[in-house]
Amino acid sequence: MARKRVFLELGLLWLVTLLLIRGVVALQEAAGLPDWVLAAVPFLFIYMPVLLCRWRGVDSYGYRLAVPAFRNVRAWADALGLGLKWMLIILVPWLAAYHLWQTQVFGLEPDWTRWPEELGTLVLYQVFFVAIPEEFFYRGYMQTRLNEVFDRRFLLFGIPWGQALLITSLFFAFGHSVVVLRWWHFAIFFPSLLFGLLRERTGGVLAGAFFHALCNIVVVSLDTVYGILSPSSG
Repeated sequence: MARKRVFLELGLLWLVTLLLIRGVVALQEAAGLPDWVLAAVPFLFIYMPVLLCRWRGVDSYGYRLAVPAFRNVRAWADALGLGLKWMLIILVPWLAAYHLWQTQVFGLEPDWTRWPEELGTLVLYQVFFVAIPEEFFYRGYMQTRLNEVFDRRFLLFGIPWGQALLITSLFFAFGHSVVVLRWWHFAIFFPSLLFGLLRERTGGVLAGAFFHALCNIVVVSLDTVYGILSPSSG
């Protein structure tokens, strides 16, 4: 019964939040509203779980959703360092697989003189507008809530994890399709597992958010180098 209740709670939270986000994106595009309207997207990812916690009568801080204060430079540096370490572990096989996929399947060749414009803006956008809010919502609240009804009985590299990791990754992957449908969204499930493991490893959302942002930045950069995106669209 407890699991059914949690599934219902999280399913409604996920669906309502993603439909609201889809509505914001569609309205902004259809009405030609300024880009700042899209600030509602990270707001929804962050505050919908907080509102749900208030409705449940529990303290959202108990889910360790908050990021450290900006003055806590050590915490931010440690989280960034861990995210970079995980990125370096997967980077070489990822680059090799990406190159083979684009060259052998789609016939694209890289142009290493093409890079996203406004790279600093891209980094800030991916960290604060995308990665931290999404990690807050999915790994911070959803995965932690699922851990309350599923045991973390498995170990991977010394990190305990359970079914919550897999379920949250499914929500994360297909949540993208609720907002904008793309055929390849199923593949997001796999990096999501790593984001979730970082949540389990650290107990917070910041290291996973940095790793998440780094993955997004690499994807945008590679898509630009291989001509899928224009340098100005990053």
